[in-house]
Amino acid sequence: MSSPFPGMDPYLEGEMWQEFHDRLANQISVQLIPLLAPKYVALLAKRYVLDRPLMGIFGLPAERIFYPDVHIVAPPEMQPASVLSAVEGFAPGGVGIAVAEPVVELVSPIAEEMPLLSVEIRDVAQRRLVTLIEILSPVNKRGEGAREYDERRMELLQTSTHLLEIDLLRRGRRIFLLGEPPPASYYVYLSRVSHRPFTQIWPVSLREPLPAVPVPLLHPDPDVPLDLQAAVNACFDLVGYERLLDYSGPLPPPELDEEDAAWVAETLDAVRET
Repeated sequence: MSSPFPGMDPYLEGEMWQEFHDRLANQISVQLIPLLAPKYVALLAKRYVLDRPLMGIFGLPAERIFYPDVHIVAPPEMQPASVLSAVEGFAPGGVGIAVAEPVVELVSPIAEEMPLLSVEIRDVAQRRLVTLIEILSPVNKRGEGAREYDERRMELLQTSTHLLEIDLLRRGRRIFLLGEPPPASYYVYLSRVSHRPFTQIWPVSLREPLPAVPVPLLHPDPDVPLDLQAAVNACFDLVGYERLLDYSGPLPPPELDEEDAAWVAETLDAVRET
């Protein structure tokens, strides 16, 4: 069994996302390498961004609130007087002070460096960055991470590098463009050097397979195709995400409209009956 969905699996937009993100970048490079040889090569590039991994994908989950009910402490005879004063409430003069217990413990979200993989198409002769393939991650689509991504994107658009962006996340803000693309669950964006400032867009419905999109190279070399659905399927074949995802639970947010929600329910029911 592979994914029950014909295109992108919306259940991946949860705790498995980081693993899938890295796996997809690898499968994209594997697919492109034989098509690019001998003049070009597809390389995995890792960079680090600050994120808050304990916050889940887009926010702090309720299960991260802790109410303490068990305390583990050392016997009094094993603790120095300074510790006894702080823990048990003894003042230096020997007068007992009742120290209040905390009512609740909450998580302080601490930013950590998170690795993100992208795919670089470089020419072998001069090692030039010809095309950058970015797989958008949750950190690229919220708060400060989105602003940093916008700045990095604007800098790259001033260069002679093509930019292919793959957004397989339903939640979070989309990349900034003038005008509104057709509504869709997912998007692929291509900014060709020769077409700027225009960006080509492929909107993708939840109900349809992901497209094969062009990967531009140096003029006059022709584009090479990138079959995104084949790359996603290869990830499922390799890892078996269908064994790890809880299809009996609710979809990760945002909520679907009534028609798409009914379609998802029918799709999963059909799989359970087989």
